Amino acid sequence: MSENNVVKFIITRQDSPEEESYTEEFEIPYRANMNVISALMEIRRNPVNAAGKETAPVNWDMNCLEEVCGACSMVVNGKPRQSCTALIDNLEQPIHLEPMKTFPVVRDLIVDRSRMFDSLKKVKAWIPIDGTYDLGPGPRMAENKRQWAYELSKCMTCGVCLEACPNVNNNSEFIGPAAVSQVRLFNSHPTGEMNKEERIESLMGEGGLQDCGNSQNCVQSCPKGIPLTTSIAALNREMTVQSFKSFFGSDK
Repeated sequence: MSENNVVKFIITRQDSPEEESYTEEFEIPYRANMNVISALMEIRRNPVNAAGKETAPVNWDMNCLEEVCGACSMVVNGKPRQSCTALIDNLEQPIHLEPMKTFPVVRDLIVDRSRMFDSLKKVKAWIPIDGTYDLGPGPRMAENKRQWAYELSKCMTCGVCLEACPNVNNNSEFIGPAAVSQVRLFNSHPTGEMNKEERIESLMGEGGLQDCGNSQNCVQSCPKGIPLTTSIAALNREMTVQSFKSFFGSDK
């Protein structure tokens, strides 16, 4: 149980994208089985800071509350993670909450993750099948291939791997490990494979896989345990093969 039945927070706040950030302290009554989201809800119900002054409710993002949507990512005690699974009893107090620094702040703990979504567009992380009629059942995947592809499909675009990666910053165009892993996922699909070379080519341009420093922070921080570095290594090999094909003008 929290000391004195009180939970203490230090929250980094920012009123708008143009304004400077500042910190504000809060104290709320302790309840068993609280997580960071339920604590933020408590602050929102009674937006009074630790000094007893009324303030604006803290803004944050959330959706599913069960570590599926990835929307509630923030930095909790210095570690990027999902706040819905950050249990108060497991956190050292005072609990520091900050927005992820890799993405532009919208307000308080809400960030704009467009950089990550634009990277997914760049690598065409989808299967481009268009049509106005039923194309029938698609090709089946072998069970062993389906099992490891499922591990890659767990990505919830939370942005934690980009926050943890030292090569994703304002001075780099690196698309980040999430998009790289999705290239491997869709290239492994029997139908998505038809656009395999196009996706590989997207990783060979500016901001591509050559900007990865192999720090391996991404795989250590991923809340879903996705083997991101395994995908990076596999795609490095495929990029080498693709380079030889392009050099020798081979389409095979």
